[in-house]
Amino acid sequence: MPDTNTTADDALPADGGPAVGGPADDLPAEAVGPLLRGVDVLRRLTDAGGRLSPGDLVRSTGLARSTVDRVTQTLARMGYLRLDGRDAALTPRLMELGNAYLAALRVPGLLGPHAEHLADALDESVSLAVPDRDGIRFVHQSTRRRAMSLSFRIGDLLPAERTAPGALFATDWDEAAWARWRKRRTADPQGLGFLAVPPLEDTPDEAHFAERTRWAREQGWALDDQLIEPGLVALALPVRDAAGRPVCAVSVVSHTSRHSAASLRKTVLPQLRLAVGEMEKELRESPVEEAVTSPAPLASWTSASKQELGAGFVESLARGLTVLTAFGAGRPELTLTGVAQACGLARATARRALITFVHLGYVEARDGMFRPTPRVLGLGFPPLSRLSLPQIAEPHLAALAQRVHDSTSLSVLTGTEIQYTARVATSRVMNVNITVGTRFPAYATSMGRVLLADLPEGERAALLAASAPQALTPRTRTSVEELTALLEQVREDRYAMTDGELEEGLRSVAVPVRDRTGVAVAAVNVAMHSSRRTAAEVRTEVLPALRSAVAGIEGDLAQAGRFTRTTAC
Repeated sequence: MPDTNTTADDALPADGGPAVGGPADDLPAEAVGPLLRGVDVLRRLTDAGGRLSPGDLVRSTGLARSTVDRVTQTLARMGYLRLDGRDAALTPRLMELGNAYLAALRVPGLLGPHAEHLADALDESVSLAVPDRDGIRFVHQSTRRRAMSLSFRIGDLLPAERTAPGALFATDWDEAAWARWRKRRTADPQGLGFLAVPPLEDTPDEAHFAERTRWAREQGWALDDQLIEPGLVALALPVRDAAGRPVCAVSVVSHTSRHSAASLRKTVLPQLRLAVGEMEKELRESPVEEAVTSPAPLASWTSASKQELGAGFVESLARGLTVLTAFGAGRPELTLTGVAQACGLARATARRALITFVHLGYVEARDGMFRPTPRVLGLGFPPLSRLSLPQIAEPHLAALAQRVHDSTSLSVLTGTEIQYTARVATSRVMNVNITVGTRFPAYATSMGRVLLADLPEGERAALLAASAPQALTPRTRTSVEELTALLEQVREDRYAMTDGELEEGLRSVAVPVRDRTGVAVAAVNVAMHSSRRTAAEVRTEVLPALRSAVAGIEGDLAQAGRFTRTTAC
């Protein structure tokens, strides 16, 4: 349950903060400078697609190179970015900030399955969006794969006036909200600050948006007839809680090659209304999850990091960002005391971080309670939400190859074969010559065996029978009975090793990569010539490093796959 133990000094100003943080003279005296700078670096990296050089960060933020270096080293220590050669690159671990907001919101977890069902029924893309001041931000996407398909990502921010959900949300705006919208439009008439949509020379004016808002208020639904870009049409309805407040909007998005705005409304509106009814029922009847809080020993971790890295580690930045992880399932809002306890921070430290986040608009403060805003998704979520499993795995494969000095690969099971989806090769005269896309019989490979071993017994037996195992070398095991027993042992050992069964002289060891549910979705191996190491040396020298690398992949996959669908290829 939310923490209601409010004390007098829990209270902060209730203003949610300006659009991108206020001017310097509005900066609260207790705001944390390093946290302001760290958030700015994360925003610049997000806007650039997740990767920038230190020089680019210096130019875009206006910070000194030494400050950028300290910020990026701290973020790298937290696992939020990777210092990849000359660049800083965001990592999936950063998604824990957005995941905390989405878990607190409850909408993706509860309504996402309904959106998927609606998308299947209509064969159209379906989105869930929430209001973010004078814009809308996506929190779920159920996309249909076509030549012309929706490219928006979870966390993308769009201007309200160019969207169907925006007109719905504007029906609840007061005069201050309209004034804020006019101020933004005056400063940025083409919407250049909304990087997820193409700018328009002739954007909808206030009269047009006001009329669409009036229509949405009267009809209860809104249309976007090619306002985002030519060819895209959308119909949206609000989803309301038990008190009648809009929680989100659900949109059905199509292309003019399939529907006009009028035909989309005629075809989709009845089913969309039924789906919204089911969503609202889900919100009413689903119990709020119990909060589970087990604060990490943050103080000792940051102190140890400071001792190791010295001036290169900024404790106030690390502790400040951790405040955003205090929220989550069963913790949609917290008091200052609740935030401090959830993070293992001193109240004074938590209070200064909250002051900073309220100023920047990442946290709202009201009646002594704090809650995260959709803006948190703007810290890395859009570019990271589209990462595939090979993209997640590649940095870990590269580090593993550098550690063991042998080639490493990622593969998935496709029927009776494995297909290589990522690979990092080493530079040797004698090397394993395999490329991404290569396929091999699963029964004869280490990666295939760990993936087959994870299958239910009946499915595994069917695949072995369909494989019709044949000898690829004199050492290949081809007996279905022998392979069945071997796979049982692999399942127990949690790794597989092959020695000259796919090709003479090739030794390989593999372990499975498991998703959040524990299902093996891929496998990673290390392959070498048998003269490099004995089988015993592979177990003692290579297998621990391999398991450590896979643990890193699984950790990133767990963050990336919590509210997004991570593709295997």
